[in-house]
Amino acid sequence: MPESAKPHIAVIGLGSMGFGMATSLRRAGFAVTGCDVSGDAVARFVADGGGGADTPALAAKAADIVVSVVVNAAQTETILFGKDGVAETLARDAVFISSATMDPDVARRLAKQLEATGRHYLDAPISGGAQRAAQGELTILASGSAAAFAKARPALDAMAAKLYELGDAAGQGAAFKMINQLLAGVHIAAASEAITFAAKQGLDIRKVYEVITASAGNSWMFENRVPHVLDGDYTPRSAVEIFVKDLGIIQDMARTAKFPVPVAAAALQMFLMTAASGMGRDDDASVARMYARVTGTHLPGEPK
Repeated sequence: MPESAKPHIAVIGLGSMGFGMATSLRRAGFAVTGCDVSGDAVARFVADGGGGADTPALAAKAADIVVSVVVNAAQTETILFGKDGVAETLARDAVFISSATMDPDVARRLAKQLEATGRHYLDAPISGGAQRAAQGELTILASGSAAAFAKARPALDAMAAKLYELGDAAGQGAAFKMINQLLAGVHIAAASEAITFAAKQGLDIRKVYEVITASAGNSWMFENRVPHVLDGDYTPRSAVEIFVKDLGIIQDMARTAKFPVPVAAAALQMFLMTAASGMGRDDDASVARMYARVTGTHLPGEPK
């Protein structure tokens, strides 16, 4: 595609994921305008060679594709239809790519509302973390109309190592992501429980990590999150509050479907207790710290 034919892209939300996604798009040769509630984040993106806008409406004004990388459904709805929202200025036939994790019913409602205005909505939650976002190697779980996919394709190709096309209407991508979040939350809680229980037994937890990662009890989350515990580093790569939200959505979905999710419910309580202990904005491996404090177990980096 000639440079002049490349679509202009706006990225709304320049947090750890959104900044990496915007950077990947710029590296792929797109003109990208960034917008965030944090002026510092926008200034950083501008210093990196991107464009900046004060409001979603201004960012979307010249955009063919808007990528929304915010925390939840409420923020997504505000970006779409709130004061200075993108629906005020987004061109007809442009596409809005929603990357927030949300209830599938809400994704369907937002899509219907935007599509009624002549724009496209792609339900496209993401997985992979900040490093893979910056490398353009995310996993994207997308659903939407053929027209939405066609419009969004250039951006999707630049941001994703794996793109799953999961249906022809919004909501399917969100539902797949919620199944992922159920497992991810349970696995983090289980990993935190196991490594802290190992410490309580007086085991060398670095050796425990070595053994478990080579054994059947391993999980991706154990392998990824336990090093944060070993290093006593709870700088938030993904915060506790994310799983309070996501496991809460799973409870709502399960209640509506009259489907029991007792293991996910137990994991939710672990994240809630961790947040209530004042660690809600810390890394989600802080569930291990919560276990340690309740049981009087020492972990690296924690006061004795």
